[in-house]
Parts: sequence; C-alpha cells; structure tokens
Amino acid sequence: MPLTPTETKALLEEMGHRPDKRLGQNFLVDGNLVRKSMQMADLPPESTVVEVGPGLGALTGALLDAGHCVYAVEREPVLVKHLRACHADALEQERLDLFGEDAMDFPLARLPAEKGGFQIVANLPYAIASPWLEAVLAGGSLPTRMVLMLQKEAALRYQAEAGSKNYGALTIFLAAAYEVADQHPVSRTCFYPKPEVDSVLLRLDRKEPAGLFPKETRELIRRLFTRRRKQIGGLARTEEPAIHKAIEEWLEDQELSTALRPEQIPPECWWSLRLS
Repeated sequence: MPLTPTETKALLEEMGHRPDKRLGQNFLVDGNLVRKSMQMADLPPESTVVEVGPGLGALTGALLDAGHCVYAVEREPVLVKHLRACHADALEQERLDLFGEDAMDFPLARLPAEKGGFQIVANLPYAIASPWLEAVLAGGSLPTRMVLMLQKEAALRYQAEAGSKNYGALTIFLAAAYEVADQHPVSRTCFYPKPEVDSVLLRLDRKEPAGLFPKETRELIRRLFTRRRKQIGGLARTEEPAIHKAIEEWLEDQELSTALRPEQIPPECWWSLRLS
C-alpha cells in the first residue's frame, strides 16, 4: 500500500531524490486509489501487465500480490533501484521485469507473446500522455485493456465529441481501437507532491476488431487538424492530387459537405478515409 505523504517525503529525502515537476513525478499516497485502480482494471487471473511509471511501487506491489506478471517501465534510476530492493523476490521468481528507460522508448512488441494478450496500467505524466498513447496506437501491438491515470484535461480530450474544443486527431485514432469502459475522478490530494490539477482514472477496453489507421492516413488527419477550422474542401485542394482525389471521394461516399471543418466530422466517418 502507498506511504503517507509524510512517509513518502521522508523516503524520497533518504533516497536523495527530489521529485521532478518537469517529468510529472507525483507519487501516489492514497491506498483507496490503489484499490480502485485494481477494481477498475478487473484483470483476469495471472495477467501480463505493463506498468508505466511505477514510482515507489504502490501499485506494483498490489499487482504482484494479486498474482500477475508485471513488466514495469521506470526511467528514474534511483526509483528503479528502490523497486529492485522492494521486490527482489518477484524479480528472482521472474514475476517482475524492470526496465530502466523512458516509456516513449519502450516498444510493446518486445514483450513475449502471451495467450490472452496483455494489459497496461500507467500513471502518465502530462508531458508524454498524448504522444505515448499515440505511439501505442501506431505500434500495432495493442493491449486488451488500459487503465490510465491522466490529468483531467487529457482525459477530456481522449473522449471528446466532434465539434468540441477538445476534439482532435488523437480522439479519432483512439475511438477506432478503444472504448471508454469506466472512469473515476482523482483529487490532486492523492499525490505527493500535490499537482496543480486534478486527474482521472480512465479504463479503455480494446474493440474487436480494433481499428488501426495506416501511417499515411494518420499523418493526413494530423495535418488537417492543424487547420481544424478551415473547410475540408479547401484543405483537400492543398494536398497532392492523389490525396485530394481520395478526400473528395471519401466526402462523397460519407455524404459529407465540403464546407465542413475537420473538427466537425465524427470519428466513425474518419475511419472510412483511405488513401489507397
């Protein structure tokens, strides 16, 4: 279970580690939230779980105690050393693998193929949340479930509706592959040091079949959303002829007006956009 804020502060001082605000290092200090995370994850017995940002290992311990096999990715060397000391038995029994690297550089395809796939549990710093999630969606090795601790603003963006200010390219990519199965508000008081914003615990379940956009289509959608308030017909004319033609055919097939803006087109329409 997590340490109290006072205990967490004392341990970090003993380790000689000052939490890096730039990296979003806010450590979980609420045992109820560990229990809620496990409840929301609802993992099958002996699941393979990738934990991104384990920190001091509060959730790591709960996952191991529940009998799961954990691959923990932590970039901070002093925290990796702490996790190795705390979970030496699990490491020896090969129920825990620790990777001392940036989550952005950790390819999920590295994991051994497991029957039933794998799950992700992550306490994502705001700075990497969106690029990390987009990298997961582009990687092709999709977890069956993700339970993500996110800043509230990011969670709103991931499930935004077309036409809203939070709606964007990542909303579209995510909606093709996952559905929001559950969410839980998280107060900033659940962390040490206390962040300036509240968070959300979000559970995403993979759709069957899961939709993955080809690289060229992802890049096109991102380009279009850099000018999200321009009319789609005008944006199409700025593309090379083959892409211009593909967009026009797509608009006609979906019965979409060329006067619409990218931000007004719902995710299910974007899924049918094909460039070849």
